[in-house]
Amino acid sequence: MELGGNAPFVVFDDADLDAAVEGAIASKYRNAGQTCVCANRLIIQSGVYDAFAEKLVAAVKKLKVGNGLEPDVDQGPLIDQSALAKVEDHIQDAVSHGARVLLGGKRHPLGQTFFEPTIVVDVTAKMKVAREETFGPLAPLFRFETDEEAVQLANDTEFGLASYFYSRDIGRIWRAAEGLESGIVGINTGLVSNEVAPFGGVKQSGIGREGSHYGMDEFVEVKYLCFGGLDR
Repeated sequence: MELGGNAPFVVFDDADLDAAVEGAIASKYRNAGQTCVCANRLIIQSGVYDAFAEKLVAAVKKLKVGNGLEPDVDQGPLIDQSALAKVEDHIQDAVSHGARVLLGGKRHPLGQTFFEPTIVVDVTAKMKVAREETFGPLAPLFRFETDEEAVQLANDTEFGLASYFYSRDIGRIWRAAEGLESGIVGINTGLVSNEVAPFGGVKQSGIGREGSHYGMDEFVEVKYLCFGGLDR
């Protein structure tokens, strides 16, 4: 049973920022942000916050919005008007609490349910985007100072489906991977799903796994055989 998520995407100060931006594009904007494992909260260390934001803006500007059946289109429409309204509500709430829109922030000129790929900075835990899954092309950038704060921010949600982080320090990688409360953890990658990996979450993101031999366990009855008297 898979019940959605609120995936954090953490970028530590030793990360390869170009790779992190590439991963963020893959995780945040695919299917217009409408997958359960899409990055919902981009949590960036202070030392690289501005540099990451600048690189992300440059990359997102290159995304082409349009009919997904046409060549070279990167982002299609949202599923319905309610989804569109939710993205607008999250942006309005963030801005009203002090966030700034760096890119996008409004409906696309194509109309219907198309929305501009959006980046918002100076986001805090008090805003709706921290608690609710946007399910749209909105990338809110949170700021953190220490590794412990990053894990705390990432885990500050009732959900625990997927999480992502970028670092080149092997000690930091193991500490973060063990500390994150998620059923799926992408380490230096924004693409985590494949048919041979166990898919599923913890906390309010569901029960059980699908895929891999762990997914087969859901369809298997375990029989316990207790032998005695074989030496008589």
